[in-house]
Amino acid sequence: MTTQNKFFDDFSKLMTNAMGVAQGAKSEAETAMNSWIERWLADRDFVTREEFDAVRDMAIKARTENAELKARLDALEAGRQGD
Repeated sequence: MTTQNKFFDDFSKLMTNAMGVAQGAKSEAETAMNSWIERWLADRDFVTREEFDAVRDMAIKARTENAELKARLDALEAGRQGD
């Protein structure tokens, strides 16, 4: 009976160690994959959301100013034609 208990104790320790090794390997694989993804994304020259929003706001402002200037120019040209 003691040999059987020792067998199960040893087997339990072996499985516990194997699970620890497996979790360590999983952690290393995740770290390696995350590093690879970060390098790949950095090489692609993507913009951040904040950069995109800033450029979009600048474009909206420029379009608004352009429309206002066009309206002023049209009014000036209409005034000249009436002379």
